[in-house]
Amino acid sequence: MYGIDILNSFDSLDLIEPLRRAVAAEKYTVPTPIQVQAIPPLLDGRDVLGCAQTGTGKTAAFALPILQHLTNDPRPGKPVIRTLVLTPTRELAAQIGDSFQVYGQFLPHRHLVIFGGVNQNPQVTALRRGVDILIATPGRLLDLHQQGYVNFNHVQYFVLDEADRMLDMGFIRDIRKVMDLLPKDRQNLLFSATLPEPIVKLASAFLDDPVRVEADRNSSTVERIVQRVMFVAHGDKKHLLADLLRNKDVESAIVFTRTKHGANRVVKELSREGVEAAAIHGNKSQSARTKALDGFKAGEVRVLVATDIASRGIDIDNVSHIFNYDLPNIAESYVHRIGRTARAGKEGIAVAFCDETETEFLRDIEKLTGVPLDVVENHAWHNPNAMPSLIRGRRPPTKRPDQDDDRPPRVPHGQRPSRPRQSESRPPRPRPAEARAGETRQRPAETRPQTSSARPAAAEPARREPAPVRQAAAPSRPMQNPSPSGILSQRPPRRARGSFTPGGTGGGGRH
Repeated sequence: MYGIDILNSFDSLDLIEPLRRAVAAEKYTVPTPIQVQAIPPLLDGRDVLGCAQTGTGKTAAFALPILQHLTNDPRPGKPVIRTLVLTPTRELAAQIGDSFQVYGQFLPHRHLVIFGGVNQNPQVTALRRGVDILIATPGRLLDLHQQGYVNFNHVQYFVLDEADRMLDMGFIRDIRKVMDLLPKDRQNLLFSATLPEPIVKLASAFLDDPVRVEADRNSSTVERIVQRVMFVAHGDKKHLLADLLRNKDVESAIVFTRTKHGANRVVKELSREGVEAAAIHGNKSQSARTKALDGFKAGEVRVLVATDIASRGIDIDNVSHIFNYDLPNIAESYVHRIGRTARAGKEGIAVAFCDETETEFLRDIEKLTGVPLDVVENHAWHNPNAMPSLIRGRRPPTKRPDQDDDRPPRVPHGQRPSRPRQSESRPPRPRPAEARAGETRQRPAETRPQTSSARPAAAEPARREPAPVRQAAAPSRPMQNPSPSGILSQRPPRRARGSFTPGGTGGGGRH
């Protein structure tokens, strides 16, 4: 319908000259698939329902058409809010604001980003001066509206970005409140990384005959990322991470944890190992989060430790490595995490740490992406017990490096091990053949029937052989640590797609 097969450059998208000049200034030449699909119908005034992961260029997909509409329909006098973009997090709001600044650098339109956690006075001052484009998080937006500083009467373009994340964070009521305050006659855009049933239901409530556009889950962003997994005991993750971060190939890295407390703990542990890092998560003040991000962007801090709340709001082009310190319990979050690298056409490396409790998460991730992660075993903290059964079932069980051959198997927590019988605990000692030949066959004295007056004969104490000297258990951290340079820099050989293949860094999948 829109001839997307011939739209192989931004010049083919029918954009006005100031927008083409801004795009060219950023050295963007070829539009991404989501931009090719979304921009033409948006320029035609259609509602759009978009399914796209972060890193696919979806911000430009809605920002460019909106800027063009505002330019083609100028309004005299003080600017009023004609575009509203609703986002779940402060970081994502700031990122979208930066995009509008870049794409609209040759246009006169004003934009403003508002969110909570900071003093509202500067935001109120900017609103009083007038803005054309407002990017906001739901809480601060409704708060300022109730105070009379935000007027929705002139909104013509409404964008709901990261809708699935909005629902995950419990913003559904705030979203409905905002939509009830907006004019009925407007153009609507909804973008979401996934489209579960609640999102489809929400979209049907306010989108009018939308054009559905979708970027492939395994789009070019994921294909440019080398994905690897290292099986390690939970207690050894900090040592493995510190060792990998010391490698010079790691120019800048983001480490993802599952909890805020875990992020703080990782920063402290890395500091003890001599690696400087900064944490960013929801419990940090906005000034602390901004300082950490600015330091990371400027290269003053090489390692940023973050939770999933920041995984969709960090837009930095030069992130070389992603470390999943904790595997996410939601597979889609993994895609958003690794999408922080391999941006702007570059390649990246994503390394996942997997302990015994995270194998199910790993299966869900591979099922979602359709790409088996390359297994890395040649590291000092490799833990075979953390490998899923589909790997261990192909070869004899591998003992842990700190476990001897004659150690009894582990017993689940809360169960007492059963003690072996005397006859089972030690095999009988062999006796000379001549002693056995001349021996009178009779029952042992301890098993003869006893009368009430007779006392049982005392059994002769068994002789105890001296216990063999047990070798000391091997330490969990070997003395010689293989260099991680190959893990962090070299692309592994390709292998057939499917499930894991054990051994070395071999394996491929799609990169």
